[in-house]
Amino acid sequence: MLSREEVDRELTRLTAEREAVEAALLALQDHPGRRLLEGATLTGRTEERWQVAAQGFTLLWTYFDRYSEALAAARAVRSRRSRPGSPELAELSELLRGRAVTVSGGQLPDAAHQLAGPARLVEQISLTELMDRMNACYATVLEVVNAADAVWSALPARIDLLLAELRRVASLAGSVGVRPGSHPLGDDLSVLEQELTGLRAEVLADPLALWRPARVPAQRGRESTTSVVAAQQAAAGAVDVARFDQAGRTLDSIRVELEQLLRLRDEADERLHQVADLLRRADATLGEARQARGEVLAKIAATEVPAVPGPLAALRDGVHQAAELRQNGLWHRLAPLLDALEEQAAQELQRARQSLTEVTAPLAVRAELRGRLDAYKAMAARLGVAEDPEVIERYEKARWLLWSAPCDLRAAAAAVTRFQQALRPAAAPQDARRYDGQGE
Repeated sequence: MLSREEVDRELTRLTAEREAVEAALLALQDHPGRRLLEGATLTGRTEERWQVAAQGFTLLWTYFDRYSEALAAARAVRSRRSRPGSPELAELSELLRGRAVTVSGGQLPDAAHQLAGPARLVEQISLTELMDRMNACYATVLEVVNAADAVWSALPARIDLLLAELRRVASLAGSVGVRPGSHPLGDDLSVLEQELTGLRAEVLADPLALWRPARVPAQRGRESTTSVVAAQQAAAGAVDVARFDQAGRTLDSIRVELEQLLRLRDEADERLHQVADLLRRADATLGEARQARGEVLAKIAATEVPAVPGPLAALRDGVHQAAELRQNGLWHRLAPLLDALEEQAAQELQRARQSLTEVTAPLAVRAELRGRLDAYKAMAARLGVAEDPEVIERYEKARWLLWSAPCDLRAAAAAVTRFQQALRPAAAPQDARRYDGQGE
């Protein structure tokens, strides 16, 4: 049996606990998540869990009423006398610690019995047991309400913003000819819009499908020793935003590709002009090569001169096709064609330059031999053998071969070498070494 002091302390504790429970229930009553759940058309996991949680919420108020009535009865007994006697203390001990609370099981919804424990028509339980049942029931209801509210707070507005951005990107895509059925990016945008619209509908109808609890949900029918206040912190978890984030990354990827097409729209004229300029330079270089080839054939004897290739007709056709695509605004088709044309035009110019180099190689050899002959003549004068008959004869022979047309390069090269050799006996050892180095 409790003493008077113990009774007073217990009444004070239970009164404070009742006030905390009442505040928590009123907060749950006004919780935006609970209000939204009551008015929403639910499906799937959310529908199933809310059916139980809604009945559990009603059960909470029933439990709270029984708790308040029992506590009021105990206060009434305590107020009879300022110093209660043994009969009053015995009655108070039974009310506060004994199984003095009557719970009518027949008045409770069937689904709520799953939260409260095995179904009975009438139960006698203590205030502590009743509080434990309220705690377990409250934790379950709060978890559903908090989870739905967290998902609804996190995703619908963000999905709407992403859909608005998607429509803006789709408008840009249309401006460069990217539409569903005509370009893969258009198809991707259409599929992405359908996915986001479906995700939004799922979020509104079944938010708990996108909730990942951080702990195992409280098991129905099991008593809990967690206080109602602590239960407010227990329903933790995180919103599953993986699909939303993936949609955002997909849209970013599409936007990057579209920005490239938009840049192409702004740069297409300049790039086409650059391609045309490369082709003009290639044509001019090929023209030089043809002219040089005629000169080589006329001035160089016994030389294999490669033929000069003509312009690539397919490349010119590609330029005309690119101009038509540019005029019709088909940027998505122009992009790969223009990239290929730029590469091919650069290769065409390189091919023309290579042809010119190959064609003019004999003329370059002749010019190099002429330069060597002049250098050796200057050396002969420095060595004082410029008037030597043999030196003069070899010089004149080499000069005649190099300045006559058609020029026999092999004979001219041999004549220059013989002229060089005629200078060796007259050269000092040091000069000869320097001469050898210059002649290589």
